[in-house]
Amino acid sequence: MSATTVRPPRSSTCSSRPASAWAFTVDCRPLAIPAFRRMWAASVICAVGGSFSVVAVPTQLFTVTGSSAAVGAAAGVSFAALVAAAVWSGVLADRMDRRTMLLAAHLGLALTYAALWLQAVLGGRSVPVLLVAVAFQGLTYGTVLTTTGATVPRLVPAGLLPAANSLSSLVRYGGSVLGPMLAGVLVPVVGLGTLYLFDAVALLAVVWAVAMLPPLPPLPPLPLPATGTGTAEGAAGTEGGRGTSAARRTLAGFRYLAADRLLVAVLAVDLAAMVFGMPSALFPELARHVFGGTAGGGAQTGLLYAAYPTGVFMAGLLSGTFTRARRHGALVAVAAVAWGITVVLVGLAPELWIALAALMLGGAVNFVLSTFRTTIVQAHTGDAVRGRVQGALTVVLVGGPQIANVLHGSAGAALQDVTGPLHDAASALSGPRIVICAGGLLTVVTVTAIAWAIPDLRRYIAPAPALTLTRAPALGPMAGPASPVVPADRVSPASASRARAGRG
Repeated sequence: MSATTVRPPRSSTCSSRPASAWAFTVDCRPLAIPAFRRMWAASVICAVGGSFSVVAVPTQLFTVTGSSAAVGAAAGVSFAALVAAAVWSGVLADRMDRRTMLLAAHLGLALTYAALWLQAVLGGRSVPVLLVAVAFQGLTYGTVLTTTGATVPRLVPAGLLPAANSLSSLVRYGGSVLGPMLAGVLVPVVGLGTLYLFDAVALLAVVWAVAMLPPLPPLPPLPLPATGTGTAEGAAGTEGGRGTSAARRTLAGFRYLAADRLLVAVLAVDLAAMVFGMPSALFPELARHVFGGTAGGGAQTGLLYAAYPTGVFMAGLLSGTFTRARRHGALVAVAAVAWGITVVLVGLAPELWIALAALMLGGAVNFVLSTFRTTIVQAHTGDAVRGRVQGALTVVLVGGPQIANVLHGSAGAALQDVTGPLHDAASALSGPRIVICAGGLLTVVTVTAIAWAIPDLRRYIAPAPALTLTRAPALGPMAGPASPVVPADRVSPASASRARAGRG
């Protein structure tokens, strides 16, 4: 694909320093690129209108069975399907046109919601049918997540990847808050079946945006000197050619990932922050035994769950304060350590408002962590293996919170038996407090150890943008990737080497 010069509006220059106070708010520079702008606008619709099934599926299952075990089983089925799809679609994304994959995945997801709507309209009460639909939902959604992550670097120049990822996260977290809230209001008015239909219709906006993308066939591996990442990328991208089995190509992608110290460090930091430092499974117990909430839920529980995404959303509204930074590796490590500290503050908080403030601050620093984690993975990975590496990242993103729920829930239950009698005498010794503080401390210690053991992380500096852009874009729907700064997988070997060494 040929490089096409992008000229963003004067209000969104790509200079390294903000032109005004407005530059500290949402960094909208990637929206000057038509292809990304269409996808982002469609994702806004889908983030709210396409998230109703998050409420509808468990509500219908509980209504049909009267058991939370069915809801848990559906979550397990969806998780297993999503992980399988992330790995498999990562292989396919490195072999075929990514626009075609995104179209198929979004259409499949829309058809899944349409099928759920139809069975609800017909009064379906079959749990196996619902579980099959949930499995298809996981398969298609896992493909969407993985392929989208591998596609964005083909649409947005490397210098704008932090801003593009922050915009995507802003929509995702905003939708995860507004969508379920709106669904809860609509259920008694329109019924569960209509919510599924809303999801299916909302996805049509994304299908339109994807159809307007340029073709995104695989790019040949960038020829690099026979050292380090260049050799691994070439081997993973070309091993076996078309005749190579999917399993071998998957293994080649994981070998590439394991051989790259920077990528290993980024994923390890992110996994440590999520597994050790995501105590959401303990919020109901914390609300009841520490902050005086009622059994079975209450305002305290709701506020604890709402505080973190609120902090994430607020950080997204101020993304211009950090998206122009270039020390991406150091920001990932510092943000992960800061997240661990905020988790400790939650565990030690004597009052509910202090815990809520700590969770909001934690959400803000986690937004920085997720923005630069995704940016490093996208920019540092060659296009020939980007799908498979993105698949591994999707597994970490989805699996980390699930593992955290199991670990924190089990540890909290075990300590509850030991410290339960001490609640009245010393609430600081209560089970949830101890587990939350321990998780935060483990996050700080683990991330610090990773950053010390793998200096590639703290030294990594993103390459500087090649040009300063000044005017509005004029790209048609079939234009090539916008790149006054070439895509990350087309950075010269010398530039890539300097960036990895931390010399910029």
